[in-house]
Amino acid sequence: MSTVIEQPVQVRLIASAPRMETVPATLRYDPDDPFAVHMAFPAPATLEGTEVSWEFARELLEVGVEAAAGVGDVRVRPYGYDRTVLEFHAREGVAMVHIRTSEVRRFLKRAQHLVPTGREHQHLDMDGDLAALLRDAC
Repeated sequence: MSTVIEQPVQVRLIASAPRMETVPATLRYDPDDPFAVHMAFPAPATLEGTEVSWEFARELLEVGVEAAAGVGDVRVRPYGYDRTVLEFHAREGVAMVHIRTSEVRRFLKRAQHLVPTGREHQHLDMDGDLAALLRDAC
């Protein structure tokens, strides 16, 4: 059984209005999916009124706290002192949040302790995944 890291964080939702609203979110890392990070926003913090979760590469978050990273649905970049901006692009529009870089670094350090960068492949169950894929193909 693997250890899953879940870290509650407060993020500032950047809107077109002059004020920024603080909303809760959760960063999640599961060694069973070693290349990915999940960020979830609870129902009250979303326009749809349902929990929204984004999945993106752990490497994107690691690079994004130092320099702009990402060209797809999720983009990450540093912003001023101890702030990181995450942009989430969807058909409905773009959501941007500020998160404390120190919180992101703490989360990444915990994930790194579980699965060091470059060793992610050791946490994949290739045989099990292949067997499931072949079983589903029949």
